[in-house]
Amino acid sequence: MEAPAVLLVMGVSGSGKSTVGALLASKLGWKFYDADDYHSEENRMKMGKGIPLTDQRRGLGTACRSSLFSPEENVQRHLDTRKK
Repeated sequence: MEAPAVLLVMGVSGSGKSTVGALLASKLGWKFYDADDYHSEENRMKMGKGIPLTDQRRGLGTACRSSLFSPEENVQRHLDTRKK
C-alpha cells in the first residue's frame, strides 16, 4: 500500500487540529495548510471570539472559493497576502 499524499485532520472547534496538523507536517516533512487561513477576516474574528460559524459561513463553498484548491503557486500567494 502506498503512503497517503494528503492527510486531513478534522474535529470540533478548539480540539487542537491546527496543533496536531502542524506537528504531523513537521514530523513527515510535509507542507501544512490550516483551513482557518482560508476563512474571511470576519469569520476568523468570530472564531477568535468563540462565536460559532453558521453552516453557510463554514460550508465547503468557503473552501472551494479559496486558493487551497488551486495550483500551489496560488496557495503560496494567498499565504503571502495573509502575512501583510
